[in-house]
Amino acid sequence: MEKRRCGSSGLELPVVGVGVWAFGGGSYWGEQDQGEVDRIVARALDLGCGFFDTAEMYNEGRSEESLGKALAGRRSQALICSKIPPDHCQPEAVIQHCDASLRRLGTDHVDLYLIHWPLTTVKNPPRLDQTIDAMRSLQAAGKVRFIGVSNYGPRQLEELRSAGAHPACNELPYSLLARAIEHALMPVCERTGIGIIAYMPLMQGLLTGRYASADDLPANRARTRQFRGDRPGSRHGEPGFEELTFRAVRAIRGLCDQAGMPMERAALAWCAARFGVTCTIAGARTVAQLEENAKAGETRLSDDLLSALDAATDELKQAMGPSVDLFESAANTRTW
Repeated sequence: MEKRRCGSSGLELPVVGVGVWAFGGGSYWGEQDQGEVDRIVARALDLGCGFFDTAEMYNEGRSEESLGKALAGRRSQALICSKIPPDHCQPEAVIQHCDASLRRLGTDHVDLYLIHWPLTTVKNPPRLDQTIDAMRSLQAAGKVRFIGVSNYGPRQLEELRSAGAHPACNELPYSLLARAIEHALMPVCERTGIGIIAYMPLMQGLLTGRYASADDLPANRARTRQFRGDRPGSRHGEPGFEELTFRAVRAIRGLCDQAGMPMERAALAWCAARFGVTCTIAGARTVAQLEENAKAGETRLSDDLLSALDAATDELKQAMGPSVDLFESAANTRTW
């Protein structure tokens, strides 16, 4: 598996990593057998894609616990990323919550520790420099190797720089159906030496080719701005872009059929091919899914296919615009 340096930091990550939100089971993804988790983690390590992305909020900490169990005896072969929510970014809380994550993971350190969303969403937020100082104290104590952020926009990254921070990465939603970061954010990350970790590269299963319409998806996966804002659980309130989205899905499927390639492999390989992307994070509920994801890390799409995929999704990209937050309206975005 190819390794890439994360921005200007010294952290190297595999081009395809493993999203473990489903580990531990929960209401969003359903139950997850620990035996299967153990097999997924072991196979990921064997395939060289042993970068595992979790967060304290995933299944109320059970994701971290499940991953920790699966890594018993092989922790030294893995890279772990976890995240702290903005509500817990008061300086003293940063230390406490990192320690709690480490206990759940059964380890003495994480390789990457991220602020999950910008602090601008918090009522009475802490001073940013104080939060950064607390994160650095975790580094000094050997509990965290590298610090990063998730869902930060250009102005928010500038605020970080003004506070004296230089994050190793910015973890962002990025896929053929969600290309907002290309408008302004991707160039800023490139210019400032911040690596991009792409999450939701398969758009929560929409780019696997299994769904022909918005009504086919589980309701909790039709809450993003691609879908109508009156669907259950949605909070963005916008009209959505369902016609454009599924026109793009059909076009992608046609191109993949012509190339003789599974749709999900092409979608992941497209994401990994974008300049500035260090790693793509793809979830896996089974070993078979993991193995298919790993193949994308070794797949090089032709220039013609890359260009055709770009063209097939450009109308959706332009219609959705530069708003990166997929769950809130463009007017109420948490990322700017």
